[in-house]
Amino acid sequence: MALLEVSNLGIAFGGLQAVSQLDLSIEKGHLYGLIGPNGAGKTTVFNMLTGVYRPTEGNIVLDGKDITGRSPEAISKAGIARTFQNIRLFNEMSVLDNVKVALHNQVRYSMMTGILRLPSFREKEHEMNRQAHKLLQIFDLDGQANLKASQLPYGKQRKLEIARALGTNPKLLLLDEPAAGMNPNETEELMQTVRSVRDQFGIAILLIEHDMNFVMGICEEITVLDYGRVIARGDGQSIRNNPKVIAAYLGGD
Repeated sequence: MALLEVSNLGIAFGGLQAVSQLDLSIEKGHLYGLIGPNGAGKTTVFNMLTGVYRPTEGNIVLDGKDITGRSPEAISKAGIARTFQNIRLFNEMSVLDNVKVALHNQVRYSMMTGILRLPSFREKEHEMNRQAHKLLQIFDLDGQANLKASQLPYGKQRKLEIARALGTNPKLLLLDEPAAGMNPNETEELMQTVRSVRDQFGIAILLIEHDMNFVMGICEEITVLDYGRVIARGDGQSIRNNPKVIAAYLGGD
């Protein structure tokens, strides 16, 4: 069974059908791409997968459990994490604390335990610090752990956002234009990082990206949307040469 099974998924806003009849199957440990022209419905798909939007039709099944229409919090706990096209860090918090925020979802203790700073609280805080530093080391951010997130260069802020998402212990990681605003060197480094995350954590990754070299260089399967519908699916080479994809991007018939 695939990790994620999306069947006949769709959503309408008033009279506008933003996404229609989307089928998507994602296996554990694989890298998938979702591409298409501006306004094709890519981020809308992410918003449905994460509970921001409630689909008007279809089903979303994660690891055998139907999560269609559940709240973002419930879907996060079920195992889906995401980053955003526009970086959404807690800029005035430290790099370390940005990751610990996500780890708090995995740790439970009573209010009184926290207020009184009981031994069990200190033990869990110590474990969170250890896990947070481990995540930061993977992204070469451990040396900046005590800096404010806003003090990091743009490329490292992108990495911090991915590290924070991994702190929720996801089964599926959604990356919304992770290479946006990066220079070629940063993009190449990010490609290596994304592969490393997949290999080290054994998770599936679905990404939206306008940088075609990034998508073609990293994704094992790509789905192409245009006006909310799938127009092509396949590996990088077949997508690159697909007449429907070329027409969608170049405005042909």
